[in-house]
Amino acid sequence: MTAVGFEKPGGPEVLCPQEMPLPMPGTNQVLIRVAYAGINRPDVIQRQGFYPPPPGASPIPGLEVSGMVVAIGEGAAPEMLNRRVCALVSGGGYAEYCLAHAAHCLTLPETMPLDVAAAIPETLFTVWHNVFERGWAREGDRLLVHGGTSGIGTMAIQLAKAFDLTVIATAGSEDKCQAIRDLGADLAINYKTQDFVEEVKAFTGGEGVDIVLDMVSGDYVARNIECLADDGRHVTIAVLGGLKAEINMATVMRKRLALTGSTLRPRSDEFKALLADEIYNYAWPLFSDGTIAPVMDRTFALADAAAAHARMEGGEHIGKIVLEVAGG
Repeated sequence: MTAVGFEKPGGPEVLCPQEMPLPMPGTNQVLIRVAYAGINRPDVIQRQGFYPPPPGASPIPGLEVSGMVVAIGEGAAPEMLNRRVCALVSGGGYAEYCLAHAAHCLTLPETMPLDVAAAIPETLFTVWHNVFERGWAREGDRLLVHGGTSGIGTMAIQLAKAFDLTVIATAGSEDKCQAIRDLGADLAINYKTQDFVEEVKAFTGGEGVDIVLDMVSGDYVARNIECLADDGRHVTIAVLGGLKAEINMATVMRKRLALTGSTLRPRSDEFKALLADEIYNYAWPLFSDGTIAPVMDRTFALADAAAAHARMEGGEHIGKIVLEVAGG
């Protein structure tokens, strides 16, 4: 099969097509003939040499795919054969065929296009776990989302609104702010021209937000803590602004804050299976009936994965970038 990978870390130009053996499904695995693969920030970080795949995972980038199940391993349900699915995978998505754990697949409704399906798993699993499980989101809460037009951001806004949260989101231009307003955000803040701490305080009457979903870290953490209400939850899912933060622990104690975070890729198959089951029961119906759909930015051919990475790194995209592998 053809896959796109890299021999040495570097810029987008290191990505190139490779011929690789066709993988064979093991216990509880399925083999998916890939139609589309989603592009995610961890793919970029892996290509740069800072996010190696966990033990046993494919070295080929790609954490989410859509397509048809063409082979099943021992323990996988026979009825999965020839089923249209999207799947969260630990690697290997930039390829004509990809292995997935059977329990990490979501069966697609007949009306869902395969390119749209490939844009869902990574952001859906990440947002559900971090906002609703680690962040304990509930109806009526206020959520602050940084990077509102990213794949994670657009998913978080839609999911939060579907479960009756008030959403504040940041973005770096007026066009992007309008895009997140169109998605349903109650307040859009241009972080380049506005102080998001002051804007949050003004919007909430000084009370603050209940949850911050933070992809920046670094010096944003102390500012996020200023935005949090008493008993607020700060959830970190990326460190694009720096690995370290300096915070006032007296404020954390006074407000009774919870600071947490996670990375999804290295979690166990059992954990991801439980997460997928919860998503299938509570969130997937919203995708099946069209209430929520991923925001689609641009589609590139598999051979043009380098251009797709360059677009993501350029920061002009709104929503998800996907690779077309076989279409369908």
